[in-house]
Amino acid sequence: METRLRSAESSVVIGPGHPFVIIGERINPTGRPELADELRRGDYSTVRSDAVTQVQAGARMLDLNVGASGVEEVRVLPEVVAAVQEVVDVPLCIDSAMPAALEAALDVCHGKPLVNSVTAEEDSINRVLPLVRDRDAAVVGLAHGAEGITSDPRDRLEAARRIVDRAVQLGIAPEDVVIDPLVMSVGVDSQAGVVALETMRVVRQELGTNVMACPIAMSSAPPSWPWRCTPASPAPSPILCLHGCCGWCAPPR
Repeated sequence: METRLRSAESSVVIGPGHPFVIIGERINPTGRPELADELRRGDYSTVRSDAVTQVQAGARMLDLNVGASGVEEVRVLPEVVAAVQEVVDVPLCIDSAMPAALEAALDVCHGKPLVNSVTAEEDSINRVLPLVRDRDAAVVGLAHGAEGITSDPRDRLEAARRIVDRAVQLGIAPEDVVIDPLVMSVGVDSQAGVVALETMRVVRQELGTNVMACPIAMSSAPPSWPWRCTPASPAPSPILCLHGCCGWCAPPR
């Protein structure tokens, strides 16, 4: 199964036999008050700079998130999409918890983007998946439902199965659903890595869908750590070795 994503003139394929895909997620105001302030003022100079830096560092896709207090996501997210598309040509991952912001951003996004994200909760499915279908996009499925994030890989599998099944019912191809197994911090749960890897295994084995994960979340490493996705030292996680996998990472500050 292959997930194909496109920008205006380039494409990325996620699937067994294809190179690991790094998704840069530096364009996110969480923990970055200066960026949040720029977004509120409509200043996208850092956004453009971060986009170029991440692509130069090896990111083949970019995740765009503008969620912060005082930021009008419905207005700002499409403007950030446009700003990024001015300076780089890579497929985008549109990241918002607001369906209206997702819709506005998808309207100006070139090619076939990835929507981040949908859960197995009924409200999330009903609000997000129709947007994905109507825009012919792909979507990240978070492996949890109304019960929250469990430590049982089988529960996470069933949440993923529900997302894929509902997507198919709505006319979305199964290859256009990429499952996030939810990599939690080993500082909180020493078995978090094992649970995430087992979730990946059963998802690939039983659903056949591709998976994506944030290996940095497993360690909760501070941004000053040298392996936080510098070009010379990729994040040391076994997740990076899985077939049909892509992952998020952020260049150092």
